[in-house]
Amino acid sequence: MTKFAFLHITKSSIGEHFSSSCAASAVILDSPLKKLQEQQTPTLLSQAQPTESHFFSLRLDDPRSYVSALVQCRSHFQIRKVHSLAITSAMIENLGVANKLVYVYAQQHAMDDAYALFSRMKERDNVSWSIMIGGYLKLGDFIKCFESFRDFVRSGSQMDNYTVPFALRACRDTGSLRLGQEIHHLVYKFGLSSDVFVSAAVVDMYAKCGQVKDARKVFDMMPKRDMVTWTVMISCYAECGRPEESLALFDLMEEDGIVPDKVTMVTVAFACGKLGAMHRAKMVHDYIRKRKFSLDVILGTSMIDMFAKCGSVDAAREIFDKMKERNVISWSSMVSAYGIHGRGKEALLLFPQMLNSGIWPNRISFVSALSACSHAGLVEEGRQIFYSMQKEYFVEPDVKHYTCLVDLLGRAGRLDEALDLIKKMKVEKDEGLWGALLGACRIHGNMSLAERAAKSLLELAPRNSGYYVLLSNIYANAGKWEEVALVREMMSYRRVKKAPGWTWIEIDNKTYQFRVGDKSHPQSKEIYEKLAVLSEKLELAGYIPDTNFVLHDIDEELKAEFLYTHSEKVAIAFALIATPEGSTIRMMKNLRICGDCHTFTKMISKIMLREIVVRDANRFHHFKEGSCSCGDYW
Repeated sequence: MTKFAFLHITKSSIGEHFSSSCAASAVILDSPLKKLQEQQTPTLLSQAQPTESHFFSLRLDDPRSYVSALVQCRSHFQIRKVHSLAITSAMIENLGVANKLVYVYAQQHAMDDAYALFSRMKERDNVSWSIMIGGYLKLGDFIKCFESFRDFVRSGSQMDNYTVPFALRACRDTGSLRLGQEIHHLVYKFGLSSDVFVSAAVVDMYAKCGQVKDARKVFDMMPKRDMVTWTVMISCYAECGRPEESLALFDLMEEDGIVPDKVTMVTVAFACGKLGAMHRAKMVHDYIRKRKFSLDVILGTSMIDMFAKCGSVDAAREIFDKMKERNVISWSSMVSAYGIHGRGKEALLLFPQMLNSGIWPNRISFVSALSACSHAGLVEEGRQIFYSMQKEYFVEPDVKHYTCLVDLLGRAGRLDEALDLIKKMKVEKDEGLWGALLGACRIHGNMSLAERAAKSLLELAPRNSGYYVLLSNIYANAGKWEEVALVREMMSYRRVKKAPGWTWIEIDNKTYQFRVGDKSHPQSKEIYEKLAVLSEKLELAGYIPDTNFVLHDIDEELKAEFLYTHSEKVAIAFALIATPEGSTIRMMKNLRICGDCHTFTKMISKIMLREIVVRDANRFHHFKEGSCSCGDYW
């Protein structure tokens, strides 16, 4: 990329982040200040002279007096008054005064007035440009933000560590990777790559644009890294689905002598939740207590989410109860925590408590409550909550609320009611809605409705492998192997690949990963010997492999053998070898647990006297003494 390519910014180069109504070229807007400058009438002057009764004391010949007066301004009218005095006294020619005026206009979000003054300034410095670029960024006018930076570069001004980060932040917020790369090129050209502030902005830009390798490359090349930069890089790994690397980087940060703050710990808690590692969650909790960080709304809520996703809703509730202050997000997170663990009734008990504490529910609260009802099969309670949203709480339901209700009705077998709801809804339908209906069709074997839902899904999300697999599963369960073959041909034609199933298991503060038929572990021989022993015990106890969950047209004996190699079963066999008797087994799966593995795990929990906690793509399953917390409703 060259400098000149960057300078010709057009709307199309920024991507599809802007509406067609945005103009690519800058427009100089007329301002009321233009009339003030042209008229300068005696009446205006006499009214503008400072007196004892004015809100400020102003010396007309002292630029510092103008700056001080502008600091005291609390309204647009007051700013305009100082501006008029600066014009009549010719103090507007002073760069410091002019910059301060542009700045206070930008603070007031009056960018038209700021631009009108900026465009008339005979002298500008980097502060002037930074105010304009940053002002447009804060206002969310990314087109003018980029254009202002382009004009700044064209002006021949020396780039510094104030102007560049604003432009990089705009690239980050709009996902404009190409522009970000070109600004990064300018950073090198102007010798700013060694500046911590600029490099941190470059790392942040690449991270938010999903370019993890580029972000880490810049991060590693930095001669010095501050806490903010470390936090950005840690967050980058967590948000891109690489929580292990996120937590490893946090360990390196500590080794480097950087003391994290609350923002860092919020990011680390998020990474722990992504990984689902309870031992790391406990370490984070211990660290927070050791550092004596107060459980404010942000940190406390992040820890509720962390413990809930690591499998302990009780630990999450302990954090919730210790928080001195809670907002609607805190309450909603706790409701959601109960929901994903199948404790729907406890989730709903929080709703009146939230109201009694003076917190009014919002959209997120209702999504959490409806989702909790869906996981627990609380159909009537869920319907009541949905229909009370608008009538009692004045919250208009959006597609997420409809999706939760469709999921609730569909799981309960009320498919006609779910379809009728979809037909009547006025909000735009999305893939999540149709996905909920397709999932319900899989549970209840409704072929015709499944095909209808799948058609809508594949139009909305033709690259999502999960929907092809779900439809294929429905056909396979019905023995329609020709249709299964057609779905697979469609996937091949569209170059859509099925996401492989993985199971992660936590043992002795270490995480192990298994896939179906996995033999990569050094103890594979012992693992499969253990599986053989388990299969004999389970069959004696009445377990019969459910070959409906083998989605291949092969004979029954091969299907049964294939079932025994599912990643969940391999992980459980390893855990039984590697952990003490009676200890809890914790696992995480990237896909939904299959019905046969669910039955297998229930029986293992009874025969081997183990509690087994499984987090799949949808929820948590707590297996104990032959039963599951989901009540076989998932």
